Amino acid sequence: MERAVKEGGFRADLYYRLNVVPITLPPLRERREDIPALADYFLQRFAKETKKPFTEIVPEAQDKLVGYDWPGNVRELANVIERAVVLGQGPNITLQDLSPSIIGSELRMGMESLSYRGAMELHKRELIIKALAQAQGNRSAAAKALGLERAYLSRLIKSLRIR
Repeated sequence: MERAVKEGGFRADLYYRLNVVPITLPPLRERREDIPALADYFLQRFAKETKKPFTEIVPEAQDKLVGYDWPGNVRELANVIERAVVLGQGPNITLQDLSPSIIGSELRMGMESLSYRGAMELHKRELIIKALAQAQGNRSAAAKALGLERAYLSRLIKSLRIR
Protein backbone atom coordinates (compact mmCIF):
# COMPACT_ATOMS: atom_id res chain seq x y z
CA MET A 1 0.00 0.00 0.00
CA GLU A 2 2.82 2.40 0.82
CA ARG A 3 4.31 1.82 -2.63
CA ALA A 4 0.91 2.49 -4.22
CA VAL A 5 0.70 5.80 -2.35
CA LYS A 6 4.20 6.78 -3.48
CA GLU A 7 3.39 5.86 -7.09
CA GLY A 8 0.11 7.78 -6.98
CA GLY A 9 -2.07 4.69 -7.33
CA PHE A 10 -3.73 5.12 -3.93
CA ARG A 11 -4.83 8.28 -2.17
CA ALA A 12 -2.47 9.23 0.63
CA ASP A 13 -5.19 10.70 2.86
CA LEU A 14 -7.23 7.49 2.61
CA TYR A 15 -4.16 5.37 3.33
CA TYR A 16 -3.44 7.29 6.53
CA ARG A 17 -7.07 7.01 7.65
CA LEU A 18 -7.05 3.25 7.12
CA ASN A 19 -3.58 2.66 8.54
CA VAL A 20 -4.40 3.58 12.16
CA VAL A 21 -3.91 0.06 13.47
CA PRO A 22 -2.27 -2.11 10.85
CA ILE A 23 -3.20 -5.78 11.10
CA THR A 24 -0.90 -8.36 9.63
CA LEU A 25 -2.28 -11.82 9.19
CA PRO A 26 0.02 -14.66 8.19
CA PRO A 27 -1.09 -16.94 5.35
CA LEU A 28 -3.25 -19.93 6.20
CA ARG A 29 -0.38 -22.38 5.56
CA GLU A 30 1.46 -20.75 8.49
CA ARG A 31 -1.49 -21.15 10.87
CA ARG A 32 -2.71 -24.66 10.18
CA GLU A 33 -4.26 -24.86 13.63
CA ASP A 34 -6.96 -22.45 12.41
CA ILE A 35 -8.02 -24.66 9.49
CA PRO A 36 -10.39 -27.02 11.39
CA ALA A 37 -12.28 -24.13 13.01
CA LEU A 38 -12.52 -22.19 9.74
CA ALA A 39 -13.61 -25.29 7.82
CA ASP A 40 -16.31 -25.99 10.41
CA TYR A 41 -17.50 -22.39 10.22
CA PHE A 42 -17.77 -22.56 6.43
CA LEU A 43 -19.49 -25.95 6.64
CA GLN A 44 -22.19 -24.57 8.94
CA ARG A 45 -22.56 -21.42 6.82
CA PHE A 46 -22.94 -23.19 3.48
CA ALA A 47 -25.11 -25.95 4.91
CA LYS A 48 -27.48 -23.28 6.20
CA GLU A 49 -27.41 -21.31 2.91
CA THR A 50 -28.11 -24.38 0.81
CA LYS A 51 -30.46 -26.02 3.33
CA LYS A 52 -28.43 -29.24 3.20
CA PRO A 53 -28.02 -31.40 6.32
CA PHE A 54 -24.21 -31.32 6.68
CA THR A 55 -22.96 -31.66 10.24
CA GLU A 56 -19.23 -32.45 10.24
CA ILE A 57 -16.05 -33.18 8.33
CA VAL A 58 -14.72 -36.73 8.74
CA PRO A 59 -11.20 -36.97 10.25
CA GLU A 60 -9.58 -38.19 7.01
CA ALA A 61 -10.94 -35.19 5.10
CA GLN A 62 -9.94 -32.88 7.96
CA ASP A 63 -6.37 -34.23 7.74
CA LYS A 64 -6.25 -33.49 4.00
CA LEU A 65 -7.49 -29.95 4.62
CA VAL A 66 -4.85 -29.34 7.28
CA GLY A 67 -2.11 -30.83 5.09
CA TYR A 68 -2.88 -28.70 2.03
CA ASP A 69 -0.81 -25.51 1.45
CA TRP A 70 -3.74 -23.17 0.62
CA PRO A 71 -2.19 -20.85 -1.96
CA GLY A 72 -5.59 -19.10 -2.14
CA ASN A 73 -5.74 -18.74 1.66
CA VAL A 74 -9.11 -18.52 3.43
CA ARG A 75 -11.07 -17.79 0.23
CA GLU A 76 -9.83 -21.03 -1.29
CA LEU A 77 -10.80 -22.94 1.86
CA ALA A 78 -14.28 -21.40 1.71
CA ASN A 79 -14.61 -22.42 -1.95
CA VAL A 80 -13.53 -26.00 -1.20
CA ILE A 81 -16.07 -26.34 1.59
CA GLU A 82 -18.81 -24.71 -0.50
CA ARG A 83 -18.10 -27.15 -3.34
CA ALA A 84 -18.24 -30.09 -0.94
CA VAL A 85 -21.58 -28.95 0.46
CA VAL A 86 -23.14 -28.14 -2.90
CA LEU A 87 -22.03 -31.35 -4.59
CA GLY A 88 -22.00 -33.69 -1.59
CA GLN A 89 -24.81 -35.82 -0.23
CA GLY A 90 -24.11 -35.33 3.48
CA PRO A 91 -24.42 -35.50 6.36
CA ASN A 92 -20.60 -35.53 6.52
CA ILE A 93 -17.93 -34.16 4.23
CA THR A 94 -15.78 -37.10 3.17
CA LEU A 95 -12.68 -37.45 1.00
CA GLN A 96 -14.94 -38.01 -2.00
CA ASP A 97 -16.49 -34.58 -1.47
CA LEU A 98 -13.15 -32.76 -1.63
CA SER A 99 -11.66 -31.54 -4.88
CA PRO A 100 -8.92 -33.69 -6.44
CA SER A 101 -6.26 -31.03 -5.84
CA ILE A 102 -6.88 -31.27 -2.10
CA ILE A 103 -6.71 -35.04 -1.89
CA GLY A 104 -3.68 -35.20 -4.18
CA SER A 105 -5.25 -36.54 -7.37
CA GLU A 106 -4.73 -35.16 -10.84
CA LEU A 107 -7.12 -32.53 -12.14
CA ARG A 108 -9.44 -33.37 -15.01
CA MET A 109 -7.99 -32.99 -18.48
CA GLY A 110 -8.24 -29.43 -19.75
CA MET A 111 -8.19 -27.81 -16.31
CA GLU A 112 -4.42 -27.85 -15.75
CA SER A 113 -4.07 -24.31 -17.06
CA LEU A 114 -6.87 -22.90 -14.88
CA SER A 115 -6.47 -21.45 -11.43
CA TYR A 116 -8.33 -23.08 -8.60
CA ARG A 117 -10.93 -20.32 -8.58
CA GLY A 118 -11.29 -20.57 -12.35
CA ALA A 119 -11.72 -24.33 -12.19
CA MET A 120 -14.33 -24.01 -9.43
CA GLU A 121 -16.28 -21.39 -11.35
CA LEU A 122 -16.11 -23.47 -14.52
CA HIS A 123 -17.39 -26.56 -12.70
CA LYS A 124 -20.20 -24.64 -10.95
CA ARG A 125 -21.16 -23.05 -14.25
CA GLU A 126 -21.29 -26.42 -16.07
CA LEU A 127 -23.31 -28.00 -13.28
CA ILE A 128 -25.85 -25.16 -13.18
CA ILE A 129 -26.20 -25.01 -16.96
CA LYS A 130 -26.80 -28.77 -17.05
CA ALA A 131 -29.42 -28.55 -14.29
CA LEU A 132 -31.17 -25.65 -16.01
CA ALA A 133 -31.19 -27.56 -19.30
CA GLN A 134 -32.69 -30.62 -17.65
CA ALA A 135 -35.30 -28.42 -15.96
CA GLN A 136 -36.02 -26.66 -19.28
CA GLY A 137 -35.00 -23.31 -17.81
CA ASN A 138 -37.15 -23.62 -14.69
CA ARG A 139 -34.96 -22.22 -11.91
CA SER A 140 -37.07 -23.65 -9.11
CA ALA A 141 -36.84 -27.15 -10.57
CA ALA A 142 -33.10 -26.76 -11.21
CA ALA A 143 -32.54 -25.57 -7.65
CA LYS A 144 -34.49 -28.54 -6.32
CA ALA A 145 -32.47 -30.96 -8.50
CA LEU A 146 -29.24 -29.45 -7.21
CA GLY A 147 -30.46 -29.47 -3.61
CA LEU A 148 -30.21 -25.68 -3.35
CA GLU A 149 -32.52 -22.90 -2.33
CA ARG A 150 -33.85 -21.00 -5.35
CA ALA A 151 -32.46 -17.70 -4.04
CA TYR A 152 -28.99 -19.20 -3.65
CA LEU A 153 -29.13 -20.62 -7.18
CA SER A 154 -30.20 -17.20 -8.49
CA ARG A 155 -27.19 -15.59 -6.78
CA LEU A 156 -24.89 -18.20 -8.31
CA ILE A 157 -26.41 -17.65 -11.76
CA LYS A 158 -25.87 -13.92 -11.44
CA SER A 159 -22.30 -14.20 -10.10
CA LEU A 160 -21.33 -16.71 -12.81
CA ARG A 161 -23.03 -14.61 -15.51
CA ILE A 162 -25.18 -17.45 -16.79
CA ARG A 163 -27.89 -16.34 -19.23
